[in-house]
Amino acid sequence: MSENTLYDKVWDRHKVTTLPNGQDQLFVGLHLIHEVTSPQAFGMLQERDLEVARPDLTLATVDHIVPTADQSRPYGDDAAENMMSELEANVRDAGIDFLDPTTGDQGIVHVVGPEQGLTQPGKTIVCGDSHTSTHGAFGALAFGIGTSQIRDVLATQTIAMEKQKVRKIQVDGELEEGVEAKDIILEIIRRLGTEGGVGYVYEYAGEAIENLDMEGRMSICNMSIEGGARAGYVNPDETTYEWLKETDYFQDNERFEELKPYWESIRSDEDAEYDDVVHIDAGELDPVVTWGTTPGQGVGIDDPIPAPEDLPEDKQDTARRAQEHMRVAPGDTMNGYDIDVAFLGSCTNARLPDLRRAARIVTGREVHDDVRAMVVPGSQRVQKRAEEEGLKDVFEEAGFEWRNAGCSMCLGMNEDQLEGDEACASSSNRNFIGRQGSKDGRTVLMNPRMVAAAAIEGEVTDVRDLPEAEVTA
Repeated sequence: MSENTLYDKVWDRHKVTTLPNGQDQLFVGLHLIHEVTSPQAFGMLQERDLEVARPDLTLATVDHIVPTADQSRPYGDDAAENMMSELEANVRDAGIDFLDPTTGDQGIVHVVGPEQGLTQPGKTIVCGDSHTSTHGAFGALAFGIGTSQIRDVLATQTIAMEKQKVRKIQVDGELEEGVEAKDIILEIIRRLGTEGGVGYVYEYAGEAIENLDMEGRMSICNMSIEGGARAGYVNPDETTYEWLKETDYFQDNERFEELKPYWESIRSDEDAEYDDVVHIDAGELDPVVTWGTTPGQGVGIDDPIPAPEDLPEDKQDTARRAQEHMRVAPGDTMNGYDIDVAFLGSCTNARLPDLRRAARIVTGREVHDDVRAMVVPGSQRVQKRAEEEGLKDVFEEAGFEWRNAGCSMCLGMNEDQLEGDEACASSSNRNFIGRQGSKDGRTVLMNPRMVAAAAIEGEVTDVRDLPEAEVTA
């Protein structure tokens, strides 16, 4: 097993005991909750007459079902209104801070945690959402959990887990212009598979990772779960610390200086031992897009879609069904694939730098006549900053709809959904059949600039062929 990695150090420091079943009981440093997975857990507490153990270490927001167009109450969807009302009652009774839409701080749970400065190196973080691995970008151990585990954390501020192996993914070299963090993680999943990370956590390292901003690191860690990994993380460094200094939590510099030695101490040692190491040359990457119905079915923009018979036997039937659903053929490329919808949003790619980069592509251009395009900021803070910088105007002048913060079309739990067999160029994290609201819909995952290019051209397009405009930010 691994030794002296960040994972080992943080795990050991949060371990309370080893349980009779062999699992370790870990103290949880931050519990994030939202409206979809928490009501049942609160109900379980009420049935047992239990209280929330540490409301001060719990933060709530609303993201999955919140409308992104009309947010007036009551919501038009009865189920959404009921979930919102349930969450409001639960957090009020428990004394939990709630970032609701009236606060100006509401947003996707994996965007607001880092924004608030609550996501920090060396913390254990859990949330009833599979993409909780996002927070690993800061050097935290962050896990998505189920409803019964949410109950346990609410009641005890601890969780029972089995320790995993650690795979180091070393990404060296420099990315070409137009190639982003999203392309790195799509390539990792393509190479290792959607189940390649089962039993592992991923440590992302190397020159290409170190050169990413925090938003890029969050995009990569966000999709660790899509590769089967239990979590993913990046060792904290000066980039991490500079981000944290700007957050509300660390406006008191004394608090920052007190914690920094701990953050430094939990970095993986130079001679740390790993269970596996994978090497990737960032300089060889092109923009990666998906051709199928899992994040692992990806390909470089100009590379041929594989023939099912050329894939491992256990992946052939899945590939055939995916190609039939997506209406693609072996040997074709995704360059030129017609789209009907362009979605720029999600906890993977809806932060301010994502919107800035996409805006440079759409400036001075117009959305294709056959495409409906929308931008959904990841949080109200992102939304406000983008509007102050004029990004909203840039997108709207090009023909994009500008929405309020939320998960939106990433999973189609509100009114933002595909219709019929529409094809969507999406900056989100999953392309499963039905994921965006229609069982016949087709989703093509790509980086934010690629989404912008597809919106303009009406088809999947190599963004490197479109010169960028200067956008004052």
